[in-house]
Amino acid sequence: MDFQVKWPDNKRFAFTVFDDTDLTTLKNGPVLYRYLQDLGIRTTKSVWPLRGDQIPVIGGATCEEPDYLNWVQHLQRLDYEIALHCVAYHTSTRDQVRQGIDRFRELFGHFPKAHANHEGCFEGIYWGDARLSGWHRWAYLGLHRFKRAGAFKGHVPDSNLFWGDICQEHVDYVRNFVFLDINTLRAAPYMPYYDPGRPYVKSWFASSEAPNLDAFNKLLAEKNQDRLEAEGGACIVYTHFGKGFVENGRVNSRFKHLMNRLSRKNGWFVPVSTLLDYLRDQHGGVHTLTNRERARLQTRWMVDKLKLGGTS
Repeated sequence: MDFQVKWPDNKRFAFTVFDDTDLTTLKNGPVLYRYLQDLGIRTTKSVWPLRGDQIPVIGGATCEEPDYLNWVQHLQRLDYEIALHCVAYHTSTRDQVRQGIDRFRELFGHFPKAHANHEGCFEGIYWGDARLSGWHRWAYLGLHRFKRAGAFKGHVPDSNLFWGDICQEHVDYVRNFVFLDINTLRAAPYMPYYDPGRPYVKSWFASSEAPNLDAFNKLLAEKNQDRLEAEGGACIVYTHFGKGFVENGRVNSRFKHLMNRLSRKNGWFVPVSTLLDYLRDQHGGVHTLTNRERARLQTRWMVDKLKLGGTS
């Protein structure tokens, strides 16, 4: 499939960020987003609507903290998308997921349009080895010495962690594979796509890998920005703005240089779901993944993850 797209208002390329809420608090979040706002860049910030009652593997602020909630709702009023990163920062049962999804709607006026699974939440939908099919799944399990095989149960109907039907009813887009290429659309030209082998997700999207500050700055290096523009592509960065982007109340200087440079280009800077809606419409609907396309995505993902030293 051709990944060239005509962008709105004669823009040359599209750029956005899915900000995984891990480690984000009022100490590091607001200063970063004030900077993005000044640049005119609108992105997607995920949240945990519930705090829960367990110790998280990876934590951060939740929407049960009033001041943090007020700030997130302020971001929404500024046209930032608020998305879901599981309903809490630890594993949640089906009833807790339902409670969290309903709470999200109460807080933000709608169900979450976009979702990404959180590390350590075993209600993750089609996560772990369930992301993969055929030999790719067996290779993944072998690399991990079959640890946590079948551990994620969000898509398993006889599990008390099952919420596949809830996801199917209320969530439009779920994040899956991440790639090293800044041009996410080049790596996954058919996104958003539907995978018939994973029917509880309406459509999936891919992203470009940048889990922390150093990886983000490497991905957004000047030559990569120029290539994204020249290719007329789309970049959906998956990152954690809570991981090193702000220190002692200051936004990292290299990050600021790169984002300043990017913002001066003729790019379309919109939240993730806005971009995916546009791609869906340009493609004439959600693309149904073929077996060959699925295999190509899975192979490329595994190769990229192995380059980084793992396949988690």
